[in-house]
Amino acid sequence: MATDFILSEGANALSPQDMLTLPRPGAPLPNDIGDLAIVPISTYSFQDRKSHKSLSVIALGDGDACDIPLPDGGDAFWLDSRTIAHVVTKDDTQSLYTIPISTSPLSSDLSSHVGSFPITTASAFRYSPSAQRLVFSAYVYPDGLVETVKEQDTAYENRGNSGLVYDETFERQWDTWVGPKSKALIGVSLTKVGAEWVLGETYVNVLKGTGLSSPVEPFGEADDYDISQTHVIFTAKDPQLPKAVHTRQNIYLVAHDGKDLRQLTSGIQGATHSPVFSPSGDKVAWLELALDGHESDRAKVVIYDLKKDVRFTITEDWDRSPDSIIFSPSSALIYATTGDHARIKIFALAVPLTPPSNATQTTQPTALTSSGSISGFTPIPGGRATFALSSLTSPNEVYELSGLDVVERDLLAGTNADVRATTLTRITSFSSTGLQGKDLSPGKDFWFKGTAEGQDTHGYVITPPGFERGVNGKWPAVMLIHGGPESAWFDQWSTRWNPNVFASQGYVVVAINPTGSTSFGQKFTDGINQNWGGRPIQDLLLGWKYILQEYPEIDQNRTAAAGASYGGYAINWIQGNPELGFGFKALVCHDGVFDTTYNGYATDELFFFNHEWGGRPWDPAAFEASRKYSPAYTVAKWSTPQLTIHSSKDYRLPEGDGIAVFHALQQLGVPSRLLIFPDENHWVINAGNSLKWHYEVFRWLDQFIGLS
Repeated sequence: MATDFILSEGANALSPQDMLTLPRPGAPLPNDIGDLAIVPISTYSFQDRKSHKSLSVIALGDGDACDIPLPDGGDAFWLDSRTIAHVVTKDDTQSLYTIPISTSPLSSDLSSHVGSFPITTASAFRYSPSAQRLVFSAYVYPDGLVETVKEQDTAYENRGNSGLVYDETFERQWDTWVGPKSKALIGVSLTKVGAEWVLGETYVNVLKGTGLSSPVEPFGEADDYDISQTHVIFTAKDPQLPKAVHTRQNIYLVAHDGKDLRQLTSGIQGATHSPVFSPSGDKVAWLELALDGHESDRAKVVIYDLKKDVRFTITEDWDRSPDSIIFSPSSALIYATTGDHARIKIFALAVPLTPPSNATQTTQPTALTSSGSISGFTPIPGGRATFALSSLTSPNEVYELSGLDVVERDLLAGTNADVRATTLTRITSFSSTGLQGKDLSPGKDFWFKGTAEGQDTHGYVITPPGFERGVNGKWPAVMLIHGGPESAWFDQWSTRWNPNVFASQGYVVVAINPTGSTSFGQKFTDGINQNWGGRPIQDLLLGWKYILQEYPEIDQNRTAAAGASYGGYAINWIQGNPELGFGFKALVCHDGVFDTTYNGYATDELFFFNHEWGGRPWDPAAFEASRKYSPAYTVAKWSTPQLTIHSSKDYRLPEGDGIAVFHALQQLGVPSRLLIFPDENHWVINAGNSLKWHYEVFRWLDQFIGLS
């Protein structure tokens, strides 16, 4: 075993440490008049082993910027066009400050303390200037009172034992054991009196006594609710259904005083996401999945006319699944951030002037972008929008899209929108210094005949620095297999599985989007159901063979595969089915499934297995299908050297699977290694742990297929 392995860190290479120390900008948040935006940035330093937080204030016209250090971190948002609110948690106290902004020149003034909250878990803030109302998410106990949380926290922490007792499922989720508190939406007045901001003293939990919790854990934040001058709209799990077995989330509307709670959804749908008010205030919209239990069902855009009490769908015939939506300033359009052919694009859809006679009305979406992956799309005055855009070669940068008034005019006239009238402008260059001189591959699309009928299957090839065509058999190659399984390799930056980091270590990287992947239509996504080791694996094999034929520069005796989650499952399945003929010399499995059937009992979200396999793990059809494609019953054929990685706080795929894989390999005498992170979940987030992850992955690959 090599003990002197060193990561490649040449000037033109993107090393793991290079990637981990690049600034990590969030999505821009523009002010109400659209001339400034704030961007939260986190930059990790291996010297002091800390993430340094800051806030960049960007002038959207000329890109001028000023940076505000935030040594204690905290959320930031606009109160008015020249005042930023900043929430700081320190010494068991959470306080609200204001930061005035000047524009000649662009600069920030000293912050002023406004007041403190009675809790320390406030997050996901939204402020309504017209209502002078601040709404946020916070954890509360069953009594729903914000004022008693600290007292109850003290009593709970000093209860004298660590025992947790459960009488129903969903006892733990993602990386946390469920305790007595749940998330609620809290409102409080925040007014400007003269030159001073005044935080009210009366807190209203608009969910108190409802049995509802929002935002929906583990990932729900401010995009799980929206506020108007008078109301809050939010999504929450159906309180009558077991949360571990159902995905149903209803949309609710409630007044700021917590009265007049209304359910706007039918109550027979699946999950809902991204509820938003129209600026005109007469409509709301959200994303809705039809099937309860299917977390990757197609999301449709639903509009609810509040005045006419009518609900209707406008994307019934659109075979794409948006991630988030927002109204245009005029309320005449909806912009949908949507995966399409391995990019995350912005689409514009016209809102019907009058509700249709039936429950659906098809609106033809128009794509406004074509490359990269967009997040945080926000329309601003003047027919413009600002957002973050990343790609395979760049982390988030702030962009502005202008000409949206022309698009709106055309769509409302019922004609094809003239997308050529729009202009995309890059505003920031946060990572230009860190990426200077790096030879990064933008990724080359390839398409091949897979197992899907009527459509080709997609993948990316990412080549290493110095790669040239014509020198056959020179380069080792690694196939990366994505998780989900209903996900995809996008033209998108990643700090966990970054194809260019692999390529910079000297590998040709192949990233295929097999059956089950998203952004290629719902039938393609659903094709993986009850078929994990079938069509998706065949797609991977067909794509792999296609690449080996098209790229003779790859040394077929030096190839490997690596994957996480479903990708880890695929690694274990390939390990046990050598007759497939991939020919890999080494494998890397991160948080992968070992026993598919057992996972239906052990995972936190039971609905996932029940949908993927057509029933509960003991139901005959589900038992037969999951056992058929369970790597646990192929162990006798395992022979390929494998690195197995797992995290102890991964409750999605508990660590017993990774340990079982390692034990089997060891007893078989197969070269194998186990890397455990006791403090990580399904993802390796800590920068030091991530560097260790990359070191061990590349050390393993180098041992069996590397250049050294």
